[in-house]
This record gives sequence, structure tokens and C-alpha cells, in this order.
Amino acid sequence: MLPPSQRQIVELESVPNKPRRFVFVLLENFTLLSFAAALDCLRLANRMSNKKLYDWMVIGEGGETLRCSTGTVFQLDGDLGDLHRDDVIVLCGGSDVQAASTKRIISWLRREARKGVLVGGLCTAAYTMAKAGLLDAKRATIHWENQDSFSEEFEDVLLTKSVFTIDGNRMTTAGGTSSIDLFLQVIANDHGEELASAVADQQIYSSIRTDQDTQRLSVPTRIGVRHPKLSQVIQMMEANIEEPISPAILAKEVGMSTRQLERLFRRYLSRSPKRYYMELRLQKARNLLMQTDMSVINVALACGFASPSHFSKCYRAQYETTPYRERGTYASKLSI
Repeated sequence: MLPPSQRQIVELESVPNKPRRFVFVLLENFTLLSFAAALDCLRLANRMSNKKLYDWMVIGEGGETLRCSTGTVFQLDGDLGDLHRDDVIVLCGGSDVQAASTKRIISWLRREARKGVLVGGLCTAAYTMAKAGLLDAKRATIHWENQDSFSEEFEDVLLTKSVFTIDGNRMTTAGGTSSIDLFLQVIANDHGEELASAVADQQIYSSIRTDQDTQRLSVPTRIGVRHPKLSQVIQMMEANIEEPISPAILAKEVGMSTRQLERLFRRYLSRSPKRYYMELRLQKARNLLMQTDMSVINVALACGFASPSHFSKCYRAQYETTPYRERGTYASKLSI
């Protein structure tokens, strides 16, 4: 996409007679930023072109009101109903998307998808799409916090770490500002890069990303340390959670001794490689406990623990509670 260059209204030579309609489907506890960012791109495209290129409506289960994750209540335009084949469905997900993906929503989504409708999912809504079977054998992305649980549940989906993906008539984003990147791409595909750049300029959005960009910061940026061998070891750890690699093998892979690796971790991260690795595994375990229905035993195995008792002991040492109590506490909070 071209960098923003002009601030004036972009006049289009030819415009479709009928605006392209986007149907935003709000799921309970949806993320406001993802929804608002996408909608504002369409509004600005209309404004900057001085044409009504896009139209939209906001619907949801029940057709009356829905609450976003900040607690704000939104008035809906209508209930889940029959759409036109040329409409675009945009599911807006957020926290606890599993509970928000009700049987009625899944059934409605499958029915509409059979018409050939283009379906997109913002933030965690890729889960809802996958649950409906719309992402089988397709590339998709979801917020990094949900990647572990998603990959465990939907093995047929080609999960990526991109900020957004477009695969045929399916679109997904990682959440947050990635909605802007996706919708700028949609606008560019529909009406050219000049208009998309003008929209980005209006949003003061200068770092436009593509589907080749990843959603998480690089390892050096995340840990605040730029050491190539340390970054390489951490990447290997993150890629091998289910079957952990010994510190001796990790050290050998980057051309140093085990003692040198120990000193490297102590110097930059104030912990041993073993401790750091354990924290990574326990963090994944915590995500799986809160975001899936996997048994505690299966969570333990997925995170490299040979026995539930060892897993429970390590989990308690890290989080001061057991895996069973953690899941129960989280479930009770959601029911409030």
C-alpha cells in the first residue's frame, strides 16, 4: 500500500451504483477498539471519496442491546436475520468468546455462509468462525493470547501469527488496531490504494501493516534485550512447549556451553534457562485452563508435564493456586 500523500478528498472515476454493505455482528463482551476501528475506516472512505461507497448495520443475538468488554451497552439495528449474498458479515469478538459463540449464532452463521457470503472475524471472532466450520483448511489468525487454545481445538485451521489474513471469502484479524490494517486493504482492493492511503492519513495511521506482518513484538523487543543467541534460545523454547528441550541441547544449538547459557540468562533475565522455560510452559497452561474445556491432565501433557501431580506442584509455586481452583475461580468470575 502506498504511503499517505494527500489530505484532500479523493474523487473516484467510477463508483458502484449500490454501496457495499457490511453487517457487523456484535458478540457479547466484544472488543470496542476492533469494532470501532473497522467501522471508522468505512465512514472515512465515504467521506474522503465524497461518495457512499459503503453502508453498514449492526446486529446481534436478540436484536436489542449488547454489552462490550468495557461495559458500554450498544443499541442494535436488528436481530440475526436473512442477509443478501453480496453482504459482508463481520463478527466482532472479545473476551470469553467461547460463551459468546452460542448455538444460535453458529447455526445462523453456517446458514448465511452457505450463500457464499464473505465472512470476517475481528479479534477473537475467528473462534466463532472455526466453531462453525468456516475456517477448515484456511489460513486464519486470532489474538496472540488465544493462539494456544485455538490451535489445540481447531487442528484443521492453518493458524498464523499475522495481524490479519484474507483467504478466499474468509477474513480474520488479531484484534486491536489490526482492524484498521484489514479494512485499509479492503478499501484498497475495492477502490484503489490512493483512497486507502487518504483514509489512513485521516486516522494519523502511518505504520500500515500487511498480512505478512506478525502481531507480537520480536523477542528482543519483548524482553528488552538485543542478544542474538538469547533470542534464538527463547524462540526455540516457545516453539517446543509440549516437548521441552534440555538446557544442554539448547546451548549446543547456539554454539555455547551450558554454563555460558546459564550466565547469559542470569545476566539479562535474572533467572536460569530452566526457570524461564518453566514460566513459558505455565503461562501456556494458564491460557489453556481459562480458554478451553481441556482436562487438567491434557493441559499438563500439552505443556510438557509428565504427571498431573508435578504440574499441580509447579503451577501452585508460580500462581499460588492449583490448576483446578484456577479454572473454578475463572468460571465463577465469568458468571457474575
